[in-house]
Amino acid sequence: MIEELLPESVVAVEAHRDDPLWDAPLHPEEEVFVTRAVAKRRREFAAVRGCARRAMEKLGVPAQAVVSGERGAPRWPAGLAGSMTHCDGYCAAALVRATDLASLGIDAEPHGPLPDGVGASVFLPAEAERLALLASQRPAVHWDRILFSAKESVYKAWYPLTRKWLDFSEADITLRPAPDGAPTGTLRAELLVPGPLVGDRRLRSFDGRWAVRDGVVATTVVVPHS
Repeated sequence: MIEELLPESVVAVEAHRDDPLWDAPLHPEEEVFVTRAVAKRRREFAAVRGCARRAMEKLGVPAQAVVSGERGAPRWPAGLAGSMTHCDGYCAAALVRATDLASLGIDAEPHGPLPDGVGASVFLPAEAERLALLASQRPAVHWDRILFSAKESVYKAWYPLTRKWLDFSEADITLRPAPDGAPTGTLRAELLVPGPLVGDRRLRSFDGRWAVRDGVVATTVVVPHS
């Protein structure tokens, strides 16, 4: 599903709980990050890195360790940009050559309502109004979860370009559903703070896509060079 939401230049690998990647071994450099983790967290950490290594191989890059850097952001091999995500029973990694995209972000969440109180602390008033309208039109879709996932994807695309924190309140995201009623669509994030410089261009917004399938919400954001 993730790969369908990304440009052809991006290689994405996903795994569900019954996939052999869910038991992928960790590299020694990665072990230090999960020495005290519970078994579930350890398996997710390993599985998503298994996805990342398979994506490296598809790009013709030797598979190698993916360690966590500042704010937990993955450190990719030189010349690559990428993003990873995992939720209960699902994980995915997406990689691209840095010459093809400036940055990207992906996120996956279970397709269910957000816990009580989360939306009030995450969504802007304008976003909440748009969510209410979408929910009245297509009540079977958990729009709050899609928007939360979109916020995560926006941050993952933002951080490699700026090395700065982006608060949930600093991006105003609009979700646009497909006109045919399919559980997929596009998203646009208007940045409410000065955006990153990409080349000689100051970005004011990010664009992406979303989809719901098999109980999973997936969102992606890509930042082209021009």
